[in-house]
Amino acid sequence: MKTVMITGATSGIGEALLAKYHAEGHHVIACGRNKDKLAQFAQQYNHLETLAFDITNTDEIAAAAHQISSVDILVLNAGDCAYIDDVMAFDGDVFANIININLISVGYLLQYFLPKLSAGSQLVFISSSATILPFPKAQAYGASKAGIDYLANSLRVDLHAHNIDVTLVHPGFVKTPLTNKNTFNMPFMISSDKAANTIYQAVVKRKDYLHFPKRLTITLKVIALLPSKVWLWLAKKSA
Repeated sequence: MKTVMITGATSGIGEALLAKYHAEGHHVIACGRNKDKLAQFAQQYNHLETLAFDITNTDEIAAAAHQISSVDILVLNAGDCAYIDDVMAFDGDVFANIININLISVGYLLQYFLPKLSAGSQLVFISSSATILPFPKAQAYGASKAGIDYLANSLRVDLHAHNIDVTLVHPGFVKTPLTNKNTFNMPFMISSDKAANTIYQAVVKRKDYLHFPKRLTITLKVIALLPSKVWLWLAKKSA
């Protein structure tokens, strides 16, 4: 049994990961802001702890960190998405809010929870396949996830000496409350349960990098190799 801490565990991929790790017999620390949902989990699952805190509040992060002693697998999954609908009326507040939630908060989570990991532990970042290509209106979300990509890959180098493995995950479109808000076409969408199972298997294998579903991500990677004008034409056409 390993101790697995999951941020953003009250919905979407995080909730599906909670269920998967619990089903596999692990001790799960479920983190989120939704206290009612966390209380429901506490009644529903054995070998489960809950931590209710806001990832953008450093005092709450510090208080939560004091409640646990060690973690074997830290899954940094919590995040949000918002779009810049009018690029010529660029909304700096929307941009700053998404950067703060998806990227800045991770720095504080690492400050307080990375010391809970010891040799042999694992650190998992749930990023996005949106970083493979620049998508319209996704300046805030894409920039935040691109920052996560660099952060994960850089940490892998430095944490190697501490025998802590880092897995970077690029999901495609996954059926979650976040994607439910999207009004555009989302090809090759998969369920959150399937996404969680795919992530679980990659973490078991201690993979450095995971992208899925392959039909989408490989297509994006091939397009990314082509001249930028090709993607610009495709993006305009889809819009």
